[in-house]
Amino acid sequence: MHHEPDFLANLRGELSDGRLWIERAVVLAYAAAAGLFVVGFTLLSDRTFGWFDLLYQRYPWSVFIWTPALTAGIVWTTRRYFPGASGSGIPQVMAALDPGLPAEARSRFVSMRLTLAKIGLSSAGLLAGLSIGREGPSVQVAAGVMQHAQRWLRPGSGLSTHALLVAGGAAGIAAAFNAPLAGVVFAIEELSRKLESRSSGLIITAIVLAGLVAVSTFGNLTYFGVIKVPHFGWDGLLPGLVVTLASGVLGGLFARLLAASLTGSPDRISQWRGRYPVRFAAAGGLVIALIGTVTGGATFGAGSHAVKDMLAGEASVPAFYVTLKFAATWLTAWCGVPGGIFAPSLSIGAGVGHNVAMLMGGDMSAALIAMGMAAFLAAVTQAPLTAFIIVMEMVDGHAMVLSLMSAAMLASLVSRMLSRPLYGTLSDFLTRPFMPASHRPPAAH
Repeated sequence: MHHEPDFLANLRGELSDGRLWIERAVVLAYAAAAGLFVVGFTLLSDRTFGWFDLLYQRYPWSVFIWTPALTAGIVWTTRRYFPGASGSGIPQVMAALDPGLPAEARSRFVSMRLTLAKIGLSSAGLLAGLSIGREGPSVQVAAGVMQHAQRWLRPGSGLSTHALLVAGGAAGIAAAFNAPLAGVVFAIEELSRKLESRSSGLIITAIVLAGLVAVSTFGNLTYFGVIKVPHFGWDGLLPGLVVTLASGVLGGLFARLLAASLTGSPDRISQWRGRYPVRFAAAGGLVIALIGTVTGGATFGAGSHAVKDMLAGEASVPAFYVTLKFAATWLTAWCGVPGGIFAPSLSIGAGVGHNVAMLMGGDMSAALIAMGMAAFLAAVTQAPLTAFIIVMEMVDGHAMVLSLMSAAMLASLVSRMLSRPLYGTLSDFLTRPFMPASHRPPAAH
């Protein structure tokens, strides 16, 4: 026989365990702290890129010295003292979540020490004008904060290190984009694939709380502000399909190129990079400075200023922006600088939408830009729901919801035909040295 739950008995059971409520309060306090760390990271990133932009506007020639020198210094510091802070941060959190990873190796990928290093080194990357974003690093930053809560919890509390890392990583996305819903979906789609039933409510509460900390600081605005779109009807079907397919192909190629570059493909340039990483970083920084100068500064930084120019219909963004931003972002990642690709991917996708709108005409530029952002991000990450929700939060108008969802899903499908999942591939590469030979994933080709 099945008995209905006894409300009063269950309530007494909940209230009788004071230690449980203390632990829940600890987790939520750390979630708020994770949100504050991401807020501080955001403010520092904006300030440092503002300093770079001021330098570039006053002394444009200086970037040919400043950017290579600072890039080399960042890579030297990262490799010598904080190797776990290199790159995006999302593969590191996924590596720390790998059940086959020895517990003692987890601190190589996620810790409070790496949290502080990631904030400083990623901000330094923006001070150099490199093509990086702060969203992927925010995942590692917040995960390091949340993992620190484990020392205050009982072994049998029901909140495992895995649950805290998932909550922290997703809280980083929620706070970075001011989008708590995107954080919850990211936790399910990219980090965990499922949530532990015993602690799912507390995990989701922690993610939302971190996002609300950011919202309370910056208001209900995202990286690129709010995109106002006109009515998007059947006349937009062909341009939207072109944007989606182009973004899917480009995003898939971008993910494949990044995976090959960062896992050590056997070409001669990669071998030189492995032998002389600091020199390679200096050379890469010089090329990035050249690309930025050619585009009038459009490819420097995360790309938010370029997206805002496109949305405003200004002609300051060059027609070849997509190609050069693609190259600058790839080179930055290849150098091994701590920094993410979320925001640069959104700006590349916006460029695809802008170019198609310019070619096909019509009054749908903002809508095609939004579709390009969702499609390219979905293609690169192969996390279409997360990409769709992030962009949906930016759009002022429910008419775009189905269009954005379709663009993200189709672009992700196209990308899967061209590339393996980027973050999963990089995570496997990071964990391979720590795995027994019989449990190692196959090497990337």
